[in-house]
Amino acid sequence: MSDVRIIKKYPNRRLYDTEVSKYITVADVRALVMKGVKFRVVDTTNERDITRSILLQIMLEEESAGKPLFTADMLAQIIRFYGGTLQGLFARYLEQSLNVFAKQQHQVRETLAKDPLQAVTRITQRSVEMWSDFQKEFLRAAGLQADGKPKKTD
Repeated sequence: MSDVRIIKKYPNRRLYDTEVSKYITVADVRALVMKGVKFRVVDTTNERDITRSILLQIMLEEESAGKPLFTADMLAQIIRFYGGTLQGLFARYLEQSLNVFAKQQHQVRETLAKDPLQAVTRITQRSVEMWSDFQKEFLRAAGLQADGKPKKTD
């Protein structure tokens, strides 16, 4: 059995989970995301991977209901990166930032149950280290020195 769960999308717009052999809803796909299940959604008409489209649909539904995660200004800023020279760099920056945030969140949940004060101190120290390392890597990738100035070329 594959590590990635396959969900097929049929022309009638229905989603079929091949692992459990039944039709599912977008809400069921959201539940898979929340559980951390790896999956791929395939359009049965042309075998195209449409996972991103389904995930964007879930995000749109989440943004429309309740309190949105993204402000209009934030979305406008993200849109401005499309097609620009920094699009790839920005995408990697966002992905790495989310990964760091998720790791920190996991650490908080694990350690707060033990000794809350010590846990917060340790997490804060580690956060500073992780962000510092990430910033140095980001600046290096952008061709800048750690102080934000362009690298000197002799």
